[in-house]
Amino acid sequence: MTTPQQFQSSDRRIDLDWVRILAFGLLIFYHVGMLYVSWGFHIKSEHRLTWLEPVMLFLNPWRLSLLFLVSGVATRFMLGKSSLASLAGARSARLLIPLIFGMLVIVPPQSYLQIVESLGYPAGFFDFYVKHYFAFGAQFCPNPCIVLPTWNHLWFVVYLWVYTMALIGLLALWPAGADWFGRKLAGMLAGPWLLIVPCLLFAAWRLVLFPAFPSTHALFGDWYNHADHATAFLIGFLLARQHGIWRELKRRRWVALLAAAACFSAFILVRAGLFAPSPALKWAAASAYGCYQWLAIAAVLGFALLHLTADSPARRYLTDAIFPYYIVHQTAIIVIAHQLRDSGLPAGIEACIVILGTALTCVATYEAVRRISWLRPMFGLRTVPRRLARTEQHQPA
Repeated sequence: MTTPQQFQSSDRRIDLDWVRILAFGLLIFYHVGMLYVSWGFHIKSEHRLTWLEPVMLFLNPWRLSLLFLVSGVATRFMLGKSSLASLAGARSARLLIPLIFGMLVIVPPQSYLQIVESLGYPAGFFDFYVKHYFAFGAQFCPNPCIVLPTWNHLWFVVYLWVYTMALIGLLALWPAGADWFGRKLAGMLAGPWLLIVPCLLFAAWRLVLFPAFPSTHALFGDWYNHADHATAFLIGFLLARQHGIWRELKRRRWVALLAAAACFSAFILVRAGLFAPSPALKWAAASAYGCYQWLAIAAVLGFALLHLTADSPARRYLTDAIFPYYIVHQTAIIVIAHQLRDSGLPAGIEACIVILGTALTCVATYEAVRRISWLRPMFGLRTVPRRLARTEQHQPA
Protein backbone atom coordinates (compact mmCIF):
# COMPACT_ATOMS: atom_id res chain seq x y z
CA MET A 1 0.00 0.00 0.00
CA THR A 2 1.32 3.44 -0.93
CA THR A 3 1.64 5.71 2.10
CA PRO A 4 2.03 9.48 2.30
CA GLN A 5 5.65 8.90 3.35
CA GLN A 6 6.30 7.00 0.13
CA PHE A 7 4.86 9.89 -1.86
CA GLN A 8 7.11 12.36 -0.11
CA SER A 9 10.33 10.38 -0.08
CA SER A 10 10.61 9.51 -3.73
CA ASP A 11 9.54 10.57 -7.20
CA ARG A 12 9.62 6.94 -8.28
CA ARG A 13 5.96 6.07 -8.73
CA ILE A 14 5.93 2.30 -9.12
CA ASP A 15 2.17 2.29 -9.61
CA LEU A 16 2.40 4.70 -12.53
CA ASP A 17 5.26 2.71 -14.05
CA TRP A 18 2.96 -0.31 -14.10
CA VAL A 19 0.06 1.76 -15.47
CA ARG A 20 2.28 3.02 -18.29
CA ILE A 21 3.55 -0.49 -19.05
CA LEU A 22 0.05 -1.97 -19.11
CA ALA A 23 -1.41 0.91 -21.15
CA PHE A 24 1.28 0.62 -23.80
CA GLY A 25 0.94 -3.16 -23.70
CA LEU A 26 -2.74 -2.82 -24.52
CA LEU A 27 -1.72 -1.18 -27.81
CA ILE A 28 -0.58 -4.52 -29.20
CA PHE A 29 -3.99 -6.08 -28.55
CA TYR A 30 -5.88 -2.96 -29.59
CA HIS A 31 -4.06 -2.57 -32.90
CA VAL A 32 -4.42 -6.28 -33.63
CA GLY A 33 -8.12 -5.79 -32.99
CA MET A 34 -8.16 -3.03 -35.59
CA LEU A 35 -7.51 -5.70 -38.22
CA TYR A 36 -10.91 -7.26 -37.50
CA VAL A 37 -13.37 -4.44 -36.77
CA SER A 38 -15.24 -2.29 -39.28
CA TRP A 39 -13.25 0.87 -38.49
CA GLY A 40 -10.57 2.13 -40.86
CA PHE A 41 -7.03 0.84 -40.47
CA HIS A 42 -3.96 0.63 -42.69
CA ILE A 43 -4.71 -2.95 -43.69
CA LYS A 44 -7.57 -5.30 -42.80
CA SER A 45 -7.94 -8.99 -42.22
CA GLU A 46 -10.38 -10.93 -44.39
CA HIS A 47 -12.25 -11.76 -41.16
CA ARG A 48 -14.72 -9.44 -39.40
CA LEU A 49 -15.42 -9.85 -35.68
CA THR A 50 -18.38 -7.64 -34.85
CA TRP A 51 -18.38 -8.75 -31.19
CA LEU A 52 -14.94 -7.19 -30.81
CA GLU A 53 -16.12 -3.61 -31.34
CA PRO A 54 -17.72 -3.16 -27.88
CA VAL A 55 -14.49 -4.49 -26.33
CA MET A 56 -12.48 -1.96 -28.34
CA LEU A 57 -14.90 0.80 -27.34
CA PHE A 58 -14.40 -0.15 -23.71
CA LEU A 59 -10.70 0.78 -24.07
CA ASN A 60 -10.76 3.49 -26.69
CA PRO A 61 -12.10 6.49 -24.72
CA TRP A 62 -9.47 6.45 -21.97
CA ARG A 63 -6.36 4.45 -22.91
CA LEU A 64 -4.50 7.32 -24.64
CA SER A 65 -5.65 10.05 -22.27
CA LEU A 66 -4.33 7.89 -19.44
CA LEU A 67 -0.92 7.74 -21.12
CA PHE A 68 -0.85 11.52 -21.52
CA LEU A 69 -1.75 11.95 -17.86
CA VAL A 70 1.07 9.62 -16.78
CA SER A 71 3.42 11.51 -19.11
CA GLY A 72 2.38 14.74 -17.41
CA VAL A 73 3.27 13.28 -14.01
CA ALA A 74 6.65 12.13 -15.33
CA THR A 75 7.31 15.59 -16.79
CA ARG A 76 6.63 17.20 -13.41
CA PHE A 77 9.06 14.86 -11.69
CA MET A 78 11.69 15.53 -14.35
CA LEU A 79 11.25 19.26 -13.86
CA GLY A 80 11.98 18.85 -10.16
CA LYS A 81 15.41 17.46 -11.03
CA SER A 82 16.48 19.74 -13.91
CA SER A 83 16.19 23.22 -15.37
CA LEU A 84 13.68 24.13 -18.07
CA ALA A 85 16.47 24.20 -20.67
CA SER A 86 17.73 20.78 -19.61
CA LEU A 87 14.21 19.39 -19.66
CA ALA A 88 13.61 20.75 -23.15
CA GLY A 89 16.84 19.22 -24.40
CA ALA A 90 16.25 15.86 -22.75
CA ARG A 91 12.66 15.52 -23.95
CA SER A 92 13.58 16.61 -27.48
CA ALA A 93 16.35 14.03 -27.67
CA ARG A 94 14.20 11.26 -26.22
CA LEU A 95 11.19 12.03 -28.44
CA LEU A 96 12.34 13.65 -31.69
CA ILE A 97 15.20 11.28 -32.49
CA PRO A 98 12.92 8.20 -32.30
CA LEU A 99 10.25 10.11 -34.23
CA ILE A 100 12.58 10.94 -37.12
CA PHE A 101 14.10 7.46 -37.12
CA GLY A 102 10.64 5.92 -36.98
CA MET A 103 9.35 7.98 -39.90
CA LEU A 104 12.41 7.08 -41.98
CA VAL A 105 12.77 3.40 -41.10
CA ILE A 106 9.96 1.90 -39.00
CA VAL A 107 6.79 3.40 -40.48
CA PRO A 108 7.39 3.16 -44.29
CA PRO A 109 6.55 -0.58 -44.50
CA GLN A 110 3.13 0.22 -43.05
CA SER A 111 2.38 2.71 -45.83
CA TYR A 112 3.78 0.41 -48.49
CA LEU A 113 1.63 -2.55 -47.46
CA GLN A 114 -1.41 -0.28 -47.19
CA ILE A 115 -0.94 0.65 -50.84
CA VAL A 116 -0.26 -2.94 -51.84
CA GLU A 117 -3.50 -4.14 -50.25
CA SER A 118 -5.60 -1.14 -51.27
CA LEU A 119 -4.42 -0.71 -54.87
CA GLY A 120 -2.36 -3.78 -55.69
CA TYR A 121 0.78 -1.66 -56.04
CA PRO A 122 2.92 -3.77 -58.41
CA ALA A 123 6.41 -2.43 -57.72
CA GLY A 124 8.56 -3.33 -54.74
CA PHE A 125 9.19 -1.52 -51.48
CA PHE A 126 12.31 0.27 -52.75
CA ASP A 127 10.38 1.74 -55.69
CA PHE A 128 7.65 2.96 -53.33
CA TYR A 129 10.16 4.39 -50.86
CA VAL A 130 12.11 6.34 -53.48
CA LYS A 131 9.27 7.52 -55.71
CA HIS A 132 6.41 8.12 -53.26
CA TYR A 133 7.35 8.09 -49.60
CA PHE A 134 9.20 11.42 -49.70
CA ALA A 135 6.60 13.20 -51.82
CA PHE A 136 5.69 15.57 -48.93
CA GLY A 137 2.10 15.57 -50.08
CA ALA A 138 -0.93 13.39 -50.80
CA GLN A 139 -0.32 10.24 -52.80
CA PHE A 140 -2.55 7.59 -54.44
CA CYS A 141 -5.66 9.75 -54.29
CA PRO A 142 -8.62 9.51 -54.16
CA ASN A 143 -8.37 6.22 -52.27
CA PRO A 144 -6.59 5.83 -49.88
CA CYS A 145 -5.03 9.30 -50.49
CA ILE A 146 -2.35 9.20 -47.80
CA VAL A 147 0.00 12.06 -47.02
CA LEU A 148 3.62 10.98 -47.19
CA PRO A 149 5.93 10.84 -45.33
CA THR A 150 3.82 10.00 -42.29
CA TRP A 151 4.21 9.26 -38.61
CA ASN A 152 1.21 6.89 -38.31
CA HIS A 153 1.14 5.48 -34.74
CA LEU A 154 4.03 7.74 -33.70
CA TRP A 155 1.63 10.70 -33.55
CA PHE A 156 1.66 10.21 -29.76
CA VAL A 157 5.35 11.17 -29.70
CA VAL A 158 4.68 14.35 -31.72
CA TYR A 159 1.82 15.46 -29.51
CA LEU A 160 3.71 14.73 -26.30
CA TRP A 161 6.69 16.77 -27.51
CA VAL A 162 4.46 19.71 -28.52
CA TYR A 163 2.65 19.75 -25.17
CA THR A 164 5.94 19.53 -23.27
CA MET A 165 7.52 22.40 -25.21
CA ALA A 166 4.40 24.56 -24.81
CA LEU A 167 4.42 23.90 -21.08
CA ILE A 168 8.12 24.76 -20.82
CA GLY A 169 7.44 28.02 -22.65
CA LEU A 170 4.73 28.94 -20.16
CA LEU A 171 6.88 28.04 -17.18
CA ALA A 172 9.71 30.16 -18.55
CA LEU A 173 7.35 33.14 -18.21
CA TRP A 174 6.12 32.10 -14.76
CA PRO A 175 8.42 29.58 -13.04
CA ALA A 176 6.22 29.33 -9.93
CA GLY A 177 3.14 28.60 -12.02
CA ALA A 178 3.40 24.81 -11.70
CA ASP A 179 3.15 24.81 -7.92
CA TRP A 180 0.59 27.62 -7.77
CA PHE A 181 -1.78 26.06 -10.30
CA GLY A 182 -1.22 22.64 -8.76
CA ARG A 183 -2.38 23.84 -5.35
CA LYS A 184 -5.34 25.71 -6.83
CA LEU A 185 -6.43 22.72 -8.91
CA ALA A 186 -6.07 20.36 -5.95
CA GLY A 187 -8.27 22.67 -3.88
CA MET A 188 -10.85 22.86 -6.66
CA LEU A 189 -10.97 19.05 -6.92
CA ALA A 190 -11.36 18.37 -3.21
CA GLY A 191 -13.85 15.68 -2.25
CA PRO A 192 -16.36 14.45 -4.84
CA TRP A 193 -15.35 17.25 -7.21
CA LEU A 194 -12.33 15.13 -8.12
CA LEU A 195 -14.69 12.90 -10.10
CA ILE A 196 -17.17 15.56 -11.20
CA VAL A 197 -15.14 18.49 -12.58
CA PRO A 198 -12.81 16.61 -14.97
CA CYS A 199 -15.79 14.49 -16.02
CA LEU A 200 -17.68 17.63 -17.08
CA LEU A 201 -14.62 18.99 -18.86
CA PHE A 202 -14.04 15.86 -20.95
CA ALA A 203 -17.77 15.73 -21.71
CA ALA A 204 -17.65 19.36 -22.89
CA TRP A 205 -14.82 18.58 -25.31
CA ARG A 206 -16.81 15.66 -26.68
CA LEU A 207 -19.97 17.73 -27.08
CA VAL A 208 -18.46 20.92 -28.49
CA LEU A 209 -15.28 20.01 -30.33
CA PHE A 210 -15.65 16.45 -31.57
CA PRO A 211 -18.52 17.11 -34.01
CA ALA A 212 -16.52 19.90 -35.69
CA PHE A 213 -13.03 18.40 -35.38
CA PRO A 214 -13.06 14.61 -35.66
CA SER A 215 -9.84 12.78 -34.86
CA THR A 216 -7.07 13.03 -37.49
CA HIS A 217 -3.76 12.80 -35.54
CA ALA A 218 -2.39 15.23 -38.11
CA LEU A 219 -1.36 17.78 -35.43
CA PHE A 220 -2.79 20.83 -37.19
CA GLY A 221 -6.55 21.22 -36.90
CA ASP A 222 -6.92 18.20 -34.61
CA TRP A 223 -8.54 20.35 -31.95
CA TYR A 224 -10.68 17.76 -30.21
CA ASN A 225 -7.74 15.47 -29.63
CA HIS A 226 -5.59 18.38 -28.48
CA ALA A 227 -8.20 19.49 -25.96
CA ASP A 228 -8.65 15.94 -24.71
CA HIS A 229 -5.01 14.89 -24.50
CA ALA A 230 -3.58 18.23 -23.38
CA THR A 231 -6.16 18.33 -20.57
CA ALA A 232 -5.03 14.90 -19.38
CA PHE A 233 -1.36 15.90 -19.68
CA LEU A 234 -1.92 19.07 -17.63
CA ILE A 235 -3.94 17.26 -14.98
CA GLY A 236 -1.07 14.82 -14.53
CA PHE A 237 1.53 17.58 -14.48
CA LEU A 238 -0.27 19.85 -12.02
CA LEU A 239 -1.42 17.13 -9.63
CA ALA A 240 1.76 15.05 -9.66
CA ARG A 241 2.91 16.35 -6.25
CA GLN A 242 -0.54 16.88 -4.72
CA HIS A 243 -0.49 13.82 -2.49
CA GLY A 244 -3.98 14.40 -1.11
CA ILE A 245 -5.45 14.03 -4.60
CA TRP A 246 -3.81 10.65 -5.05
CA ARG A 247 -5.09 9.45 -1.70
CA GLU A 248 -8.55 10.64 -2.72
CA LEU A 249 -8.32 8.72 -5.98
CA LYS A 250 -7.55 5.56 -4.05
CA ARG A 251 -10.40 6.21 -1.63
CA ARG A 252 -12.95 6.80 -4.40
CA ARG A 253 -11.80 4.02 -6.73
CA TRP A 254 -14.98 1.94 -6.36
CA VAL A 255 -17.25 4.94 -6.87
CA ALA A 256 -15.27 5.83 -9.99
CA LEU A 257 -15.48 2.26 -11.28
CA LEU A 258 -19.24 1.95 -10.78
CA ALA A 259 -19.91 5.37 -12.28
CA ALA A 260 -17.65 4.52 -15.25
CA ALA A 261 -19.59 1.28 -15.80
CA ALA A 262 -22.88 3.19 -15.77
CA CYS A 263 -21.63 5.78 -18.26
CA PHE A 264 -20.16 3.15 -20.57
CA SER A 265 -23.39 1.14 -20.49
CA ALA A 266 -25.42 4.22 -21.40
CA PHE A 267 -23.07 5.05 -24.28
CA ILE A 268 -23.15 1.49 -25.66
CA LEU A 269 -26.94 1.24 -25.44
CA VAL A 270 -27.36 4.43 -27.44
CA ARG A 271 -24.68 3.42 -29.96
CA ALA A 272 -26.37 0.04 -30.45
CA GLY A 273 -29.49 1.86 -31.65
CA LEU A 274 -31.83 0.50 -29.00
CA PHE A 275 -33.54 3.90 -28.74
CA ALA A 276 -35.02 6.17 -31.37
CA PRO A 277 -32.33 8.69 -32.41
CA SER A 278 -32.82 12.28 -31.31
CA PRO A 279 -30.61 15.33 -30.64
CA ALA A 280 -31.12 14.90 -26.90
CA LEU A 281 -30.04 11.27 -27.07
CA LYS A 282 -26.92 12.15 -29.05
CA TRP A 283 -26.11 14.80 -26.46
CA ALA A 284 -26.56 12.26 -23.67
CA ALA A 285 -24.36 9.68 -25.42
CA ALA A 286 -21.58 12.21 -26.00
CA SER A 287 -21.78 13.30 -22.37
CA ALA A 288 -21.64 9.69 -21.19
CA TYR A 289 -18.59 9.07 -23.40
CA GLY A 290 -16.74 12.09 -22.00
CA CYS A 291 -17.59 11.23 -18.39
CA TYR A 292 -16.58 7.62 -18.94
CA GLN A 293 -13.14 8.81 -20.05
CA TRP A 294 -12.31 10.47 -16.77
CA LEU A 295 -14.09 8.01 -14.49
CA ALA A 296 -12.25 5.08 -16.06
CA ILE A 297 -8.92 6.89 -15.69
CA ALA A 298 -9.71 7.70 -12.04
CA ALA A 299 -10.63 4.07 -11.37
CA VAL A 300 -7.44 2.77 -13.00
CA LEU A 301 -5.27 5.17 -11.01
CA GLY A 302 -7.08 4.44 -7.76
CA PHE A 303 -6.78 0.67 -8.07
CA ALA A 304 -3.18 0.95 -9.26
CA LEU A 305 -2.31 2.87 -6.09
CA LEU A 306 -3.60 -0.05 -4.05
CA HIS A 307 -2.49 -3.06 -6.07
CA LEU A 308 0.45 -2.07 -8.31
CA THR A 309 3.00 -0.71 -5.85
CA ALA A 310 5.31 -3.75 -5.63
CA ASP A 311 8.62 -3.39 -7.43
CA SER A 312 10.22 -6.29 -9.30
CA PRO A 313 12.83 -7.07 -11.96
CA ALA A 314 9.95 -7.30 -14.46
CA ARG A 315 8.92 -3.71 -13.70
CA ARG A 316 12.48 -2.45 -14.10
CA TYR A 317 12.94 -4.35 -17.35
CA LEU A 318 9.61 -3.33 -18.89
CA THR A 319 9.93 0.31 -17.84
CA ASP A 320 12.94 0.50 -20.13
CA ALA A 321 11.59 -1.80 -22.85
CA ILE A 322 8.06 -0.51 -23.34
CA PHE A 323 8.88 2.54 -25.44
CA PRO A 324 10.91 0.52 -28.00
CA TYR A 325 8.03 -1.96 -28.01
CA TYR A 326 5.67 0.89 -28.83
CA ILE A 327 7.86 2.16 -31.66
CA VAL A 328 8.06 -1.18 -33.46
CA HIS A 329 4.78 -2.91 -32.60
CA GLN A 330 2.44 -1.55 -35.30
CA THR A 331 4.83 -2.26 -38.14
CA ALA A 332 5.22 -5.81 -36.82
CA ILE A 333 1.43 -6.23 -36.70
CA ILE A 334 0.93 -5.02 -40.26
CA VAL A 335 3.80 -7.02 -41.76
CA ILE A 336 2.75 -10.25 -40.04
CA ALA A 337 -0.96 -9.76 -40.83
CA HIS A 338 -0.13 -9.08 -44.49
CA GLN A 339 1.84 -12.32 -44.72
CA LEU A 340 -1.16 -14.23 -43.33
CA ARG A 341 -3.73 -12.56 -45.56
CA ASP A 342 -4.36 -15.47 -47.93
CA SER A 343 -3.49 -18.24 -45.50
CA GLY A 344 -7.08 -19.35 -44.94
CA LEU A 345 -6.53 -19.55 -41.20
CA PRO A 346 -9.48 -19.08 -38.83
CA ALA A 347 -9.66 -15.63 -37.26
CA GLY A 348 -8.67 -16.84 -33.80
CA ILE A 349 -5.55 -18.66 -34.96
CA GLU A 350 -4.60 -15.79 -37.24
CA ALA A 351 -4.95 -13.25 -34.42
CA CYS A 352 -2.91 -15.42 -32.03
CA ILE A 353 -0.09 -15.67 -34.57
CA VAL A 354 -0.14 -11.89 -35.10
CA ILE A 355 -0.08 -11.21 -31.34
CA LEU A 356 2.66 -13.75 -30.62
CA GLY A 357 4.73 -12.66 -33.62
CA THR A 358 4.41 -9.01 -32.65
CA ALA A 359 5.39 -9.71 -29.04
CA LEU A 360 8.44 -11.70 -30.14
CA THR A 361 9.43 -8.95 -32.59
CA CYS A 362 9.19 -6.35 -29.83
CA VAL A 363 11.31 -8.42 -27.44
CA ALA A 364 13.92 -9.25 -30.08
CA THR A 365 14.15 -5.64 -31.20
CA TYR A 366 14.65 -4.34 -27.68
CA GLU A 367 17.19 -7.02 -26.79
CA ALA A 368 19.22 -6.10 -29.87
CA VAL A 369 18.85 -2.33 -29.59
CA ARG A 370 19.75 -2.03 -25.91
CA ARG A 371 23.11 -3.65 -26.58
CA ILE A 372 24.13 -1.28 -29.39
CA SER A 373 25.05 2.20 -28.16
CA TRP A 374 24.36 4.12 -31.36
CA LEU A 375 20.94 2.48 -31.81
CA ARG A 376 19.68 3.21 -28.30
CA PRO A 377 18.70 6.87 -28.95
CA MET A 378 16.80 5.81 -32.08
CA PHE A 379 14.41 3.90 -29.84
CA GLY A 380 14.15 6.44 -27.04
CA LEU A 381 16.71 4.83 -24.73
CA ARG A 382 19.34 6.77 -22.85
CA THR A 383 22.78 6.71 -24.38
CA VAL A 384 25.18 4.72 -22.22
CA PRO A 385 28.96 4.42 -22.43
CA ARG A 386 30.13 1.66 -24.74
CA ARG A 387 31.53 -0.34 -21.83
CA LEU A 388 28.04 -0.41 -20.27
CA ALA A 389 26.11 -1.13 -23.43
CA ARG A 390 26.43 -4.89 -22.90
CA THR A 391 25.36 -4.88 -19.27
CA GLU A 392 21.94 -5.06 -17.68
CA GLN A 393 21.14 -1.34 -17.62
CA HIS A 394 17.38 -0.76 -17.32
CA GLN A 395 16.76 2.94 -17.07
CA PRO A 396 13.21 4.27 -17.46
CA ALA A 397 12.39 5.85 -20.78
